Amino acid sequence: MTRPHLALQQFKATTLRSSNNLLILVLVAFSPPLVASAAEQQRPNVVLVFIDDMGWEDFSCFGNEEAQTPRIDQMAREGVRFEQFYVNSPICSPSRTAISTGQYPQRWRIGSFLNNRDHNNERGIAQWLDPAAPMLARSLQQAGYATGHFGKWHMGGQRNVDDAPYITEYGFDESLTNFEGMGPKLLPLTLKPGDDEPGRIWADAERLGEGYRWMLRSKITGGFVDAAIPFIDEAQKNNQPFYVNLWPDDVHSPFWPPVDEWADGKRGLYLSVLEEMDRQLGKLFDRIRNDKDLRNNTLVLICSDNGPEQGAGSAGPFRGHKTHLYEGGIRSSLIAWGPGIVTRTNAVDTTSVFSAIDLVPTLLDITATKHPQDTTFDGESLASVFTGDGQSRTAPIFFRRPPDRDSYYGVDDLPDLAMRQGKWKLLCEYNGSSPELYDLDSDRGETTDVAAQHPNVAQGMTSAVVDWHQSMPQDNGATYRLKP
Repeated sequence: MTRPHLALQQFKATTLRSSNNLLILVLVAFSPPLVASAAEQQRPNVVLVFIDDMGWEDFSCFGNEEAQTPRIDQMAREGVRFEQFYVNSPICSPSRTAISTGQYPQRWRIGSFLNNRDHNNERGIAQWLDPAAPMLARSLQQAGYATGHFGKWHMGGQRNVDDAPYITEYGFDESLTNFEGMGPKLLPLTLKPGDDEPGRIWADAERLGEGYRWMLRSKITGGFVDAAIPFIDEAQKNNQPFYVNLWPDDVHSPFWPPVDEWADGKRGLYLSVLEEMDRQLGKLFDRIRNDKDLRNNTLVLICSDNGPEQGAGSAGPFRGHKTHLYEGGIRSSLIAWGPGIVTRTNAVDTTSVFSAIDLVPTLLDITATKHPQDTTFDGESLASVFTGDGQSRTAPIFFRRPPDRDSYYGVDDLPDLAMRQGKWKLLCEYNGSSPELYDLDSDRGETTDVAAQHPNVAQGMTSAVVDWHQSMPQDNGATYRLKP
């Protein structure tokens, strides 16, 4: 695997503590930032907060009455809440691929979570995202942006897949990740009431890239924030626009809230983690909000990578959970904040239907960045979603289930494919059999199958989603079976 050409790199020294308490000076390769012109500085900054395994209803501003997320709620009051935003997979790695590339993740053979080498091969998926993918970060980097990734990656470099590309090979100047990515990382210490000392999980990830630091799992979101803020400070000092991924481990299980916030049961622990994540993200939001220049020229997007784990988060009125193609698995709450960019405040957009693949071409256009040559995005540029009164994509949104999730959370024979077009949602098997059709305008909970009442709609959508499925590189979903 080709590594960054060292002659073209500078290095940033980062001090991290190893497992035997020795201090290690780590040299992290990054492209030297150029001091930007005043015109370049006016190009909007972008921060993407991509939460892990959170349900549509889990922000209190989206209806959660069991926990409060006041810092995120403030961003919503000062911006827009979107109720019909979709991610492009009900599971993490493909969802992250889609929001990074503007293309369906199946194009890059990432259809489920990346695991060990054998399990990836068994399911017919790639070991890592091809660096040739049209990364939003790379396009922005080439256009003069400072680009940083802070948080979970999970698009290569995990378990025994230790020859994956480094995160900086995808267009990021700096990175700090967790146990599922190549490069400097924060690794989790666990502590619960009654423990005399912290435990360690994912210790084997120490070898996945130079440099690591152990810290309490309950504080790792804050660790990523504390790395992102100096990156933003440096970009601002250099009059350079910035793009930042802030992708926390939270609120993925297992749940490790602070000891003094410990709660009973899976749901209770989840809600404690959710509230602690909100507190730690507040430091990042305050840094941007309290700086006049950043406040007027920064777009912050906050959403989740897929639906909730059963028994933890809540999808609210929607059917299904993480790994399902029903709405609960793929519809995400989205907040857009940016007083100088987003024209609506304290607004709820109930009508704009769009998805994560649309964010890449949209953000390229908002930042006046050229689209990469010889690339056709599956996403559409929908700038007025944020800068105007809203907009929906014109093309349908297609989905394919993870190849290892034909049955999950007690549901046998889950639908293989799904499609959203206008008010209609269709689900079916790979060959188009067993179609289910729902009118989401009147039945967003997908409770009443109306395929028999609308045979022409069902037939047309079935044909379209099967054609899309057959146009994508195939995985082993039709033959894969869980080992006993």
